[in-house]
Amino acid sequence: MGSLDNRVALVTGAGRGIGRAHALLLAREGASVVVNDLGGSNAGEGQDAGPAQLVVDEITSAGGTAVANTDNVADWTGAANLVEQALTAFGGLDIVVNNAGILRDAFIAGIDEQQWDSVIAVHLKGHLAVLRHAAGYWKAQSKAGQQRAASVINTASASGTFMANSGQANYGAAKAGIAALTLVAAQELERYGVR
Repeated sequence: MGSLDNRVALVTGAGRGIGRAHALLLAREGASVVVNDLGGSNAGEGQDAGPAQLVVDEITSAGGTAVANTDNVADWTGAANLVEQALTAFGGLDIVVNNAGILRDAFIAGIDEQQWDSVIAVHLKGHLAVLRHAAGYWKAQSKAGQQRAASVINTASASGTFMANSGQANYGAAKAGIAALTLVAAQELERYGVR
């Protein structure tokens, strides 16, 4: 019996690194997990199964429950699809781990627009887009008298919060934005049972 039995979690950027570790731990504790990462989750034999599907395979082979999702969290519709998949596959949503991120390091004097936009999109917009669609669900549940005790974990970084890193203006700005977003979200979502 795990501490998260009968709970539903989604983890963005869960194909590798910290996100993968989150997904595996949540599953070990009994949560049903939607594992999100870019790449093909429905690849045929001999093709790359994609990082999300590989983590799902690891979870299910250990006796856990998980599904893969390859939507882009920086896309509003992709984020909505991700939340909807949790609701459809597992009947609810209790935990959101916003972890998806990329690096496009460049010094300010040489950074190009794409290096800026792509990092801000994946980190800051991606965190907000998933959070917005999850919050819509939690608000509706609360108003229907079925408030869930939900949790959100947003991944920030020392870069942008208390330690400036040369070459990471885009990453630091995104992470500082995530820290501020988290403070506002905590204040707004508490009324719906979300911490």
